[in-house]
Amino acid sequence: MEDGEAIALALEEAKSAALRGEVPVGAVLLGADGALLAQGGNRIVELKDPTAHAEMLVMRAGARALNNERLTGTTLYVSLEPCAMCAGAMAMARVGRLVFAACDPKGGAVLHGPRFFEQPTCHHRPVVEQVETHAAEAGEILRDFFRARRG
Repeated sequence: MEDGEAIALALEEAKSAALRGEVPVGAVLLGADGALLAQGGNRIVELKDPTAHAEMLVMRAGARALNNERLTGTTLYVSLEPCAMCAGAMAMARVGRLVFAACDPKGGAVLHGPRFFEQPTCHHRPVVEQVETHAAEAGEILRDFFRARRG
């Protein structure tokens, strides 16, 4: 699967999350060979689990699919810049590459906030890429969701 297809699939997962009343974040995990390992969106409200971020769910499913706690060589595609929890999990899982659409100046931890992967205590740093061609769409999905919630 190509980068464009994978990030578009992550955006579809974000839209599905919004329809479930979840903050619209979606993620897709591809194996080192480019095969789809997992896809999903936030399920924090549904599962009553503060760790049920799209990235966490997809990494868990990917680890099960690979039968390995290490996600070496995988690429994680996310509609929104990951938070510190998810960045930490990526480092622990040794995700090879992170590709995300929209920046999150408030809660993001990759290019903003703690800049997790730049910390000397971070033992693994995935290659990080922002796909700006999809940033506007990802941002609009989030803005529409929160605009509707505010009424």
